[in-house]
Amino acid sequence: MQTQQKITLLGSTGSIGKNTLDVLSRHPEQFAVYALTAFKQVDLMLAQCAQFKPQVAVMVNEEAARHLSERLKAEGLGTRVRWGAQALDEVASAPEVDAVMAAIVGAAGLSSCLAAARAGKKLLLANKEALVVGGDVFLSAVQKGGSVLLPIDSEHSAIFQSLPEDPRTWTRRVDKIILTASGGPFRTRDPSSLRQVTPEEACAHPNWVMGRKISVDSATMMNKALEVIEAKYLFGLKTDQLEVVIHPQSVIHSMVQYKDNSVVAQLGTPDMRGPIAYGLSWPERITSGAAALDFHALAALTFEAMDGHDHPERFPGLKLARATLQGPPGSCAVLNAANEIAVEAFLNRQIRFDQIHHVNEATLSAVTCDHPENLDDLLQLDARSREGARHAVGKLCA
Repeated sequence: MQTQQKITLLGSTGSIGKNTLDVLSRHPEQFAVYALTAFKQVDLMLAQCAQFKPQVAVMVNEEAARHLSERLKAEGLGTRVRWGAQALDEVASAPEVDAVMAAIVGAAGLSSCLAAARAGKKLLLANKEALVVGGDVFLSAVQKGGSVLLPIDSEHSAIFQSLPEDPRTWTRRVDKIILTASGGPFRTRDPSSLRQVTPEEACAHPNWVMGRKISVDSATMMNKALEVIEAKYLFGLKTDQLEVVIHPQSVIHSMVQYKDNSVVAQLGTPDMRGPIAYGLSWPERITSGAAALDFHALAALTFEAMDGHDHPERFPGLKLARATLQGPPGSCAVLNAANEIAVEAFLNRQIRFDQIHHVNEATLSAVTCDHPENLDDLLQLDARSREGARHAVGKLCA
């Protein structure tokens, strides 16, 4: 009889979380939910607890946890309710847990990712910031804990599926990695008009259904910039071996070019349930619920070089990311924190869309990076960077 894998889902009410639960619901014989965690969405968490009956539910603060606990008791559900950062770390590292889906957006998910890594869990990484912010500190925890690290971003999952099975051969056999980018909603828009972009326009992605923050990152191409940083840490290649190409149809999720110039690509419909199902079942395969590609009905696949797009008016973030990879240790953490503050300010209509990049540049110039060696160092650097970014936002608002 097959043993169920017990899953902790960090960030269950977000887009990745909901897609993960959809995949899990299709395979109740293989997976059981140990813990669900969320920010403040009590109603949705209650519904998820009713369906999946986790042993533990974690909310961000005491008030949300109290409301959830009261409603669970009223419904006769036995899920224990916890709250706060320590509770997140505990459900990520609990002895009962086999795998952790890390889907908390931003640097807020770093501590629980580190806890799962140190505990040797199968870690499904949908939170790219764990690598962008954590860098070598995070990779060291993965190695020392014996954790299995599986990327869930569609691009990095595609690369992982296209690489040789033995990581020890990657640097010897691989020429370069080619990350594909949809180009977002403003790929063909006149750059001079970007200052008028509204949050609603920036969040209307042409291919993917995502949360507001990552949708804005896609519109600025900062998501691709962060993915270049993530790929550098995940796959151990040099920065100049990481290429980005615009592929508006989002069918080829990414590619690996080998030393003989052959290219292996992973294709699929733009549905996050595909990479989620692969991560959950690795090294096997299970049904995901994603639609199959219909090659008879498939439109033409097109590609555009970044050279014509990667300029300050439209997509400045990619060059900034490459610069931070060459900068002092911790530079990537500064860029990530600055971008989170800048995107939040844009969504709150404090700054213009085209000023997001200005906040990122100003913060990188203002914040001094000390070599971060542990979680406390990373959190202190993150806090200083956010303070610097808020100051940059304030200057633009003045």
